[in-house]
Amino acid sequence: MMTARGRGRGGWQQADLPPADDAQAWFSGRLPDGWFAGAPEVTCDRDEIVVVGELPALDTAHPDTDAGRADAAAEESGRISRFREETREARIEIARQAEARYRRKVAWGARLGGTTELFTTISVPVMTRLRQPERLVLDTLVDAGVARSRSDALSWSVRLVGQHADEWLAELRSAMARVDDLRAQGPG
Repeated sequence: MMTARGRGRGGWQQADLPPADDAQAWFSGRLPDGWFAGAPEVTCDRDEIVVVGELPALDTAHPDTDAGRADAAAEESGRISRFREETREARIEIARQAEARYRRKVAWGARLGGTTELFTTISVPVMTRLRQPERLVLDTLVDAGVARSRSDALSWSVRLVGQHADEWLAELRSAMARVDDLRAQGPG
């Protein structure tokens, strides 16, 4: 599970936000048996907890052709849609309990085969100040049709960095956790 720490230079701090370090275990214990094949993936930040579970495999075998792959993707999407509808009331109740416990919104998703769908996720505005060279990068992405707006261009850029910097970001999170441990061991 990943939890945003929010400490450090220029970092966000909110002392009264409860930790969500046990969210993975809480959801694993709280979710009904049979919903997912294994424990769900639980990701937390200061605004939201996203719970994504792997649905049980399909019984249908599709040929390894373009049409077969399209049929498999359609069946996976249909099964995820069915899961979403059949579990809606229970997910709402579990989300209410988790929101009271962790004071964060809860979003859901499901994965099946090569298909992953998220539902009920939130989008949080993030304010930033950019100098002209950074604005020119965003404007180039907009002018080229890669993004619809500066906001969309910034979101695209963050996703791209996240895809290409996973290892580095994981090391950074590990280092931040170590600093937190050292702080906790220090004098009171």
